[in-house]
Amino acid sequence: MNTKIQEKLKLLPDKPGVYKMFNAQGELIYVGKAVNLKNRVRQYFQSQKNHTAKVRAMVSNICDFDFVIVTNETEALNLESNLIKQNMPYYNILLKDDKHFPYIRIDFRQDFPRVEIVRRYKRDGAKYFGPYLSSFMLRESIEAVRENFPVRQCKHDIGRMIARGERPCLMYHVGKCCAPCTGKVTREQYHELLNEVAALFEGNCKPYIAKLTEQMQKESQNLNFEKAAQLRDRIRAIKSVSEKQIASSATDKCYDVFALARDELGTLAYGLFVRGGNVISAEGYKIEAEDESFSEIIEQFLLQFYHDAGDMPHEINVADEPQECEQLEAFLSQKCGHSVKIRVPKRGEKLKQCELAKMNAAQTLARSRELAHREWERTEGALAELCRIIGIGMLPHRMECFDNSHFQGRDTVGSMVVFINGKPEKSLYRRFKTKQDTAGDDYLAMREHLSRRFERTLAGDEKFAELPDLLVVDGGRGQLNVALEVLDEYGLSYIPTIGLAEKNEEIILPDREEPVILPRSSPALQILQRIRDEAHRFAITYHRSVRAKNSLYSRLDEIEGIGDKRKRVLYEKFVTIDAVSAAEIDELRAVPGMNIRAAQAVYDFFHPNGSAGAAASAETGNAVQSEHHKAQLQSAENKRNADNGE
Repeated sequence: MNTKIQEKLKLLPDKPGVYKMFNAQGELIYVGKAVNLKNRVRQYFQSQKNHTAKVRAMVSNICDFDFVIVTNETEALNLESNLIKQNMPYYNILLKDDKHFPYIRIDFRQDFPRVEIVRRYKRDGAKYFGPYLSSFMLRESIEAVRENFPVRQCKHDIGRMIARGERPCLMYHVGKCCAPCTGKVTREQYHELLNEVAALFEGNCKPYIAKLTEQMQKESQNLNFEKAAQLRDRIRAIKSVSEKQIASSATDKCYDVFALARDELGTLAYGLFVRGGNVISAEGYKIEAEDESFSEIIEQFLLQFYHDAGDMPHEINVADEPQECEQLEAFLSQKCGHSVKIRVPKRGEKLKQCELAKMNAAQTLARSRELAHREWERTEGALAELCRIIGIGMLPHRMECFDNSHFQGRDTVGSMVVFINGKPEKSLYRRFKTKQDTAGDDYLAMREHLSRRFERTLAGDEKFAELPDLLVVDGGRGQLNVALEVLDEYGLSYIPTIGLAEKNEEIILPDREEPVILPRSSPALQILQRIRDEAHRFAITYHRSVRAKNSLYSRLDEIEGIGDKRKRVLYEKFVTIDAVSAAEIDELRAVPGMNIRAAQAVYDFFHPNGSAGAAASAETGNAVQSEHHKAQLQSAENKRNADNGE
């Protein structure tokens, strides 16, 4: 988990929302929903013992995340689904199809429609409600509706049953169906009943809940606690499914929603984009504005935002009315070729969406402000504290840190990492393969690497032209003394130099016998730890690469017919000796520069018994014989040509 993620985790709100995970390339790899963003997102980066392999793989690829606050969990699901369908994130494989999300469907075009649960929303003229979070809770609500509204549940052909004079089924006799199949209810009466059901799923459920509550209290007074508990559960289910949704209205409405927020660092416009009744995306836009009013800002923003827009809705809802609203409407209408209305909602769902956009705008600015402050503490604030501790007069623009890595004195390498203004600058990193046999002598290796670095500077090498404002060595007093001696040898003793001993995180200063020990929360210590850890990581990575290569080369030296060129191509292809030993003959033969005999030699070296590759060996033997036969034929052909004077 990188520092950026650590800082963002501290800013997560205790609100429902949707979070988005990004990889190192900035690609959206996962979208999820949460009742509580703070708790849910933090779970990914805590102990991974209970995580599945898929989640662990995903977390290892997360380099950044973002989130959108919503009003409730249902809305979070809708927005999550829309984002997944739009972006198809890699780790959302199970959610790319919305078949998991149930809807309630009532087709009022039919004379006697059923109230049914479906898994896909279609624009077929029927009325849909949803999607909903829980299939179980939805079915509980449907059952509660059927207990109190006698709508039909069967799939029979009602017209045919009426024509045949069928008798009503058991559901009619127990009061759970009004028996339209027998003609006991008219189409108008049945649709009136369904309108009450539709009102329930649209959120107008207070009268119905009051009725159930009264029944529950009666059952409780009669000491029928089991029945009372069932009614209580149904009330909860109805309240759950009747939440008024913002992110999905199951309509064909298309419009955009914008709201502004401002703080001391700047102004931000936040947009919600509704297509087909669904909020398909949400985005914040930084605006360069100082003292302008919101009316001025939103006018200029809309002009610029829709300047090259190919998909302009018929309606734009804003929290603040723009200046010259009528002129702006006329301009946008002319530009897109259809009527565009700009509205400031005063009530209803669209007002809620404006408030939601405004809340997200304010939250986005607050996150930016807090992150900017924390970034300042981590960089300039940390450097200022470091200057005070080590006694230098100006902030170190360029910091360099050196570290060594070896295994039992072999394959020794060194690393140089560079921080510019407190941040890593990887393009300036350098690594050193130790030339002399240091036999595990860390001081000797450090001396060589530092000497080579400053020799290159004095020789005019552009890659090492800039000198550090602060030199940090990973180690204690001994490593620091080596660094000071090298700097003195090259006439660079004026460069401030310190050591950082890892055991107790002690800062070693040249002119002070006792080390400086800072609290773990100190920004100065943290920036030293970051550059030291980065140097350590860079050195270890290079050491492992060198060690693997040397190990591979040393084993391949024992194989006849494998020279430096073939060792190099085998290393480039397989990297490790284990990979080479596990390779089949065909894989070895496919490596550029390898022929059949060389591939067989490598395979036989790692498989002395030959049992595992018997079939492959036979194939290779046939191929060798074939090549030999071809060579004989070519030789005979050349001889005939020579005899004929060609």
